[in-house]
Formats: sequence, structure tokens, C-alpha cells
Amino acid sequence: MCPNRPEGAASEPSPAAGARARVLTLALRQAAASVGGVGALLHGWDRRTGRLTLQAVDGVAAEAVRGWAELREEQDVPPACALRRGVLVQAAGDDLGTGASGVVALPLVGAEGPIGALSVLTGDSGGEPDDVQLSFLRAVAAWTAERLESAPGQPPRRAAGPGPEPEQVRTAKATHLTAALAEAVTVQDVVRAVADHVLSPFGADGLVVSVFENGRLTRVGEVGYPLEYLRRFEGPLTAGMPVTDVLRTHKPLFLESPAEIYERYPAVKDKILMGTSPKMAWAFLPLVASGRAIGVAVLSYNQPLPFDEDARTLLTTLSALVGQGLERARLYDVEHARAQELQSILLPQALPRLPTAVAAARYLPAGRGEQVGGDWFDVIPLSAGRVAMVIGDVMGHGIAEAATMGRLRTAVRTLADLDMAPDELLSHLNDLVSDLGEDFYATCLYAVYDPAGRRCSYSVAGHPPPVFVYPDGTVHSPVTSPDPPLGAATPPFAAHGLPLPDGSLVVLCTDGLIESAAQDAEQGLARLLRVLAGAGVGPARFTGTDQEKDVRGLEELCDTVVSELLPDRGQTTDDAALLIAHTRAMPAADIASFGLPDDPRAAGQAREFVRVQLGRWGLDELTTTTELLVSELVGNVVRHARGPMRMRLLRSRILTCEVYDGSLSTPRIRHATYTDEGGRGLQLVAAMSRRWGARYLSDSKCIWAEQDIPNVTSRVGAAS
Repeated sequence: MCPNRPEGAASEPSPAAGARARVLTLALRQAAASVGGVGALLHGWDRRTGRLTLQAVDGVAAEAVRGWAELREEQDVPPACALRRGVLVQAAGDDLGTGASGVVALPLVGAEGPIGALSVLTGDSGGEPDDVQLSFLRAVAAWTAERLESAPGQPPRRAAGPGPEPEQVRTAKATHLTAALAEAVTVQDVVRAVADHVLSPFGADGLVVSVFENGRLTRVGEVGYPLEYLRRFEGPLTAGMPVTDVLRTHKPLFLESPAEIYERYPAVKDKILMGTSPKMAWAFLPLVASGRAIGVAVLSYNQPLPFDEDARTLLTTLSALVGQGLERARLYDVEHARAQELQSILLPQALPRLPTAVAAARYLPAGRGEQVGGDWFDVIPLSAGRVAMVIGDVMGHGIAEAATMGRLRTAVRTLADLDMAPDELLSHLNDLVSDLGEDFYATCLYAVYDPAGRRCSYSVAGHPPPVFVYPDGTVHSPVTSPDPPLGAATPPFAAHGLPLPDGSLVVLCTDGLIESAAQDAEQGLARLLRVLAGAGVGPARFTGTDQEKDVRGLEELCDTVVSELLPDRGQTTDDAALLIAHTRAMPAADIASFGLPDDPRAAGQAREFVRVQLGRWGLDELTTTTELLVSELVGNVVRHARGPMRMRLLRSRILTCEVYDGSLSTPRIRHATYTDEGGRGLQLVAAMSRRWGARYLSDSKCIWAEQDIPNVTSRVGAAS
């Protein structure tokens, strides 16, 4: 069977063409058999046009490989990559739709340079080819190249090998390298700059860049080498190796042929001759900065190469530039990694799952940019089942901003524990940011959801507004005039509020999510509203008592929002944060309120109210403790405050007892002595409750205390 002919081939081959076809048939079948492949292809290369043309196919229908009938040498496909890099290339996947599991491609190298590429489509039964199979495949490729050069009708030869470009061209491109290194930020930027501006001008086919630390070389980038080959050189440095001498002497080393490297470094012979690297010449360049060797760059060539004096001088000069650039990049990478670690530690490791709210969030570092930012978010449980949701953005990037973010998050948690209203909390936070200095500013949005009153109150300091998604799918973002950022504002901050139906979503984000070079904040916010409106968020998706279902739905929604608003994360220049909370109102049956007279009879009536209500809720085991709590709380109001007075009980996972009065005085625990007849009321409250505190309204205050409900899981299941 002859190999399939490409479309347009003559139907009656000449004797010479027939002989060539038989050679190709044998080559393709041997190539496929050597690695257990399902078929093989052969491309010829025309240096003048830079095109790879399909010459023969075996084991696969010609129609199936039409997409590879003609390739450009710069294409990112295995035959072109193998030709361009001069090494064996393995790629997984079935780009041609032939049913293959991958492709193994090798360059066909003649006496004067590359003449084509041989590719084998691998099956999925035998796994990846091993070293023995690949070695045999290389032998087949060498035999094929030799036969093609001696056969009539072979692809046009290169006039010359891929050697170095003229001196003036190399010097000009060296200038480009200097500019690229000046702009390089990360270690990978440095590696790309060297690959882009050194390989081609100096005719190199391979590059390895390694950094030297803790007595060993760590590879940070490579081009033109299979990874399995490079792994053979990993480990601690040993004597008798080229890189060891280069690091010790700080001098470059040029080895022009395998014979030279074997003669000078016998220890490297076994590693190079294991059939995985065709390299024939090397330039080992020390990367020196601040008088010490920080790494090595190795340029390699597929053909023996005499390095002229100009090339040696220019490569030595360039290695000094690369060393300086690599040192700067390493310092940046270290700082960047520390800042990212600091930021990840300061952000919440997990958001709380509360009876009245569950939430999901995303923090997205900038795809491009110099340092981490100061975006942050948090969810904080408050008294009476209320939930605080906060999101902020410290202006600027770097470790200082990440640390400031941590300070602000800690301050918000401390102030939230004092049950401050959103506008009052932002006023205190503004003082903190102002004390940091004139160059520190931050935006912030602080919101509190009240499940009993079914209302959300919030204040904004220079931040994007909140977005609310109601159970019927309606999306709403209130139009308000935000106050200036923290550090630039003059309190008081405006207080906002609106009713929030049961099952609503609260969506908070930073400007990095909605604002970019391609759109302003208003356009981004409008786009966010459209995404939320079209996400199918409704009662069927976020209702019920199963919090795992709620969280899964919120995680999916976060992913949808991010993918729609930031489709190309690699091109973003600002961090972004997103927080979505699903709120659940407290059922009316779990709220009980009772007015009390402003006289000593109030304590007795409060105890009676507790006995009756806890009996209705089936919480009789808490009656005695709760009676003692309300007696002390009401007695404290009668003695030290003023009416009107009322009491409220709230049941969720915990039992909350609240006593309201008309005084704004602050309750304080006294340290009573043995001889004092009073002053121990709040000490008893603190001892009998899991936590207690006070919060202040516009014209009154509330003293509250919480108790754990025994067997809360079984009770909730029975109630539902």
C-alpha cells in the first residue's frame, strides 16, 4: 500500500516518484511502528517560503489531515515546532480529529540543515513512548532524511545552516535586549527577553536559564529542550561540570563541539549521550550581579559552531546585562510572593455560615501589574442575628497597602463588635486612615442586614454601590451620592437603608471588577446588573434550609460574574474582589416582643413572659437561666436608666434576650467587693450567657445576651 497522496497529486506516478513513494511508505510505517502509533505524516520544508508542505501520509485518510497540508514554520503545531526548535516534540490531544491521543514530531535534518519533519500520531493504548522507542524513532528519522536527500524530487535544501546572523544585526538586536530587560519585572519576563532577543541573532537552538541558591541550580526557564532531559541535570552542583566552573570563575565557557565537551568534562558524556538531546555546541554564560554569580544561562546549538571573537565578546556583555536584570527580577518576585502571602493571610480563610446569611467571595489579583493590591472583604456576625458585610480597597499596590488592608479589616471587626451603625463605623475608620498619613486612602462599603426587621442599612466611602437581587429576579443598585474615600472625607457619612425581602442577594465588589481601560465604572456596573439579571437567580435556586445548596449556588454565581466581567484575567491591571451574600429573614414565629412598665413590677412581668414564650418554643430547659438574665437586665434599667422599656426574644441557633430602654448611658461591669450589697448584676449576665453587649439606636439602647440552645440541629429539623 502506497502512502496517501495529497490532494492534486498525479494519478500515474513516474518510476522515480514510485521509488520515492516506496521509501516514504517504509519510513512512515517504521516510524509509526517504533512508538506504537496509528499513523504517520511527512512534511517537506521550503526555506525560501518558510512553508512545510505535506508530502506523504500513511495509516490515516488524507482528508483527515487536510488541516496540516501546508503549515507555516512559525505555527504552534508539532511539525513546525520540531523543525523550528530542532528537537523532538511531543504534544497531547487530537487536533486533527483522527482519534489519536497525541503527536510525536521530529525534524528531518540533512547535510546542510533541516529539510522537513516526520510526525507520528500516537494511540491511547500504550501510553507515552519510552526512551527506547524514541531513540528508535530518531534513527528512523535520520534514515528518512538521508534517503530523501539522495532521492529525486526531494524538498529544496537550505543554502546554509541556521548559524548566527551578521554582526551588525546581532548588535542591533542586543540593543533591543537591553530595552526589554529594562522593562522586565519578573524572572519569567527576563527569560522571555533572552529567548526573544538572543536565540535568533546568535543562531542558537536552545536556552536554559537557572538561578544559583543554597548550593544548587534551580531552572527558571528553558527553550528547545525536552523536560525529561533537563531533569537529569537537576540536583546539587558537582565538580567536573561546565556550570560549576562557570559559577566558580565568573567567566563564560564556549564549547564548540561534542568532542570538546567530552574531552574537558567526561562526567557530562553519559548524560548528553542518552538520546534525548541533539545539541552539538554550547555557550555557558555566568549571570553575575553585585559581584556574585546568581545563575547561569546556557545557549545551545544543533550543529558544531566555532564562536568568533565578536560573538564571544557580545555574549559576555549581554550576560552581564541579563545578570543585572535577573537580580532585579528575583528581588521583585520575592517581594511579590511575600505580599501575596501576607494578603492571603489577612483575607478571610473561610466565610461564616450563619442562620440569616451565607456568602461566597472571590479575590482576583491583577493579571498584569507590579505588586499586590489592598482589596478586602469580610462577613461579621452581630447580635440579634444581624450580619455585617464589608468590602474595601486600599489605594495603591505593595506590601504597605496589603498591611494597611489588614489593619483596616481588624479595625472593622473591632468596631463591629461594638454594634456601631454603618455611618458611625466609617467615621472611626476614617480617623484611622487619616492617622496613617496623607498618602493613604481607602474606599469602603459597610452594610448591616437585620433579619428581624428585614432591612439593610449601609454607608459608602468612595466605593462602588451595593447591588441587590430580589427573589423575583429584579436587580437594583440604589443611586446615591457616595462620600469621599477614607482619609479624604469629612464625617459624618451618609446613612442609607432599604427594605430587603427574604431570600435577597447582596452583591458587593471593588472597582477592579467593573472598571478598566475599556470601560468606566458606570458601564461596568451596568454590565454587572445585566449579568446578575440574566443569571437565573430566583427563589427556586436560593431558598430552603440547605446551606450547602445555597453555598454551591453562590459559588457558581461568583464564577459566572467573574468570567463575564473579567474574561481576560491576564490583561487586568487592578485587583478585584467580589462578595455575594444570600440573606434569610427571621420567621415571625421566632420573634417575640413584650412591653414592660417603667417600675419595679417590670422584672416579674418579664419573667412571666419568658416562662410562657419558652414553653411555646419547647425551650423549657432554658427557662430558669433566662429568667435570671431578664431579671438582672430589667433591674439594671429600673435602677440606672429610664423608660419606655420593652423586651424581645429571638430564636435561631441561639436564644437572644434583648431589653430596650430610653437611656443612652453605657452599662459597665462593676468589680463589687465582698461587702457591697449590689453591683453584681452584669457580672451574673456575663457568667450565664455565651456573650452579651449593648447597641445604640437613635433615641434608645438595647442590652442583649445570648444563650446556646441545646440540640439545636434536631430542633431545627423538627421545626422545618
